[in-house]
Amino acid sequence: MVKTIIHLIAFIMVTLIIMNPYQQKWIEVLTNARVPNWKIEVQGDDIYIEMPHVTDLKLIHDNLPETLGLMSLDIHEPKKRLKFILHNGYENFDYTLNPNEKDLDGE
Repeated sequence: MVKTIIHLIAFIMVTLIIMNPYQQKWIEVLTNARVPNWKIEVQGDDIYIEMPHVTDLKLIHDNLPETLGLMSLDIHEPKKRLKFILHNGYENFDYTLNPNEKDLDGE
């Protein structure tokens, strides 16, 4: 049990060191939104959000830009490229905030 807790603390510390402040703040804002049954986690430079199977992904897709825009009002860190990967168990889509040239070129 103690060994497991030590490993968990080490994982959390490494994750916080690796995340950039902008990504860290988004994780905090999304977690504080307390959306039931949404699992929000870091996936490299991206944020992965697992939603319940019954979630209407088209509805999420259509409203995400406006919703993130409103949520971003609480974020004052310098903006960086950040991809959100949303998955409901059956399908998924990506949404990128502050896309870079590679994103815009469709590569």
